[in-house]
Formats: sequence, structure tokens, C-alpha cells
Amino acid sequence: MEKHNGIFGGCWCISFHLKPGEGKRGADAYRAMKEARVREGTAHAALVFDGSDAIGWCQFGPTAELPNIRSKKEYEEGLDQLPDWRVTCFFVDREWRGEGVAQFALRAALEEIARLGGGVVEAYPEDYTGERTSNSFLCSGTLGMFENAGFKKLRKIAMRRWVVRQEVRSSNAAPAMARPRAPSKAA
Repeated sequence: MEKHNGIFGGCWCISFHLKPGEGKRGADAYRAMKEARVREGTAHAALVFDGSDAIGWCQFGPTAELPNIRSKKEYEEGLDQLPDWRVTCFFVDREWRGEGVAQFALRAALEEIARLGGGVVEAYPEDYTGERTSNSFLCSGTLGMFENAGFKKLRKIAMRRWVVRQEVRSSNAAPAMARPRAPSKAA
């Protein structure tokens, strides 16, 4: 995170956690807010490492932990049931983009959700199929990545943003559970 100035200009992946009135504080405040949530156990992420360096992650958590989503008004208009879990954002170090890090982090997040009891999982990816776009706009993941992971499209809530959902069964796994195979960086 430090290498990337808290990600995307200092967001520290905190915006999805914020309640009304908690936003617009700047990188230092967001870093402190995120650290406090991590220490309290109210921030979840599947981290991907290359040695001791975090090269990517997938943020997830119970809906109450991540109350903010993009296009929330449109989302709430067609809402029939809140999910148990949300997958809200990804980060991949620019040196590792295109190497499968986001897919790996998503699989690991779903495994952790299963270990924690499973349930309905929602995400809000972007669909840029056939278009070129900056990776900076893909922090919510791509529609194709989620479909490949077994998520089903529910409805469109913005020009390129979809609600996708998957039921994750409880794994009842022991603490030392198998992990998906890590991505390997192309030579």
C-alpha cells in the first residue's frame, strides 16, 4: 500500500466501509481508519503475496461492514434481498497486472467466506467487453472474471456496472485449509 500511496490517490480501500459523514478526509485519515478496522477485525481481504510483498488483494466482508457501494441509489431501487457478503474492490500492483492476481485473490476470498460460514455473496463489477480502459477503472473487478468464478448477473445498475451474485456453501474447513494455486509472473 505504501508503495502506491494508499492506492488510487490515498483511498486505502476505505470508501466501502464509510457511513454517511465519514468521507472526504484525505489519505492520512483513511489510512488510520483502515488500520483501526483491521485491528478491530472489521476489515476483511484476501491478500496475495510475492515473498513478503503484498502484490494484490480482494476486499470482502459482511454487508454491514461494507455498507457503501457505487450506484447505491440504482442498486436499492431493484433490491429484493441484501446479501450476506460483498466483494467490493481489488488492487493489483501495476507490475503484476495481467498475471492472474485478481482471479487468485477472488478465489481465496470465496474460500474464506466458505470457511466463515458461506452465504449469498454479491459483487458490482464493470463490463468493458470489447473496449479499452485503464486498469484504474477496474477496481471492482470485471464482469467476465466474476462470471468465470461462477457468479450470475442479476441486473445492471450503471452504464457498465452489474450486480452479480453467487451462493457460497459453508466449507466447515479446519483452520489450515487448502489455498488456490498462486499466479506465476510471466518471464
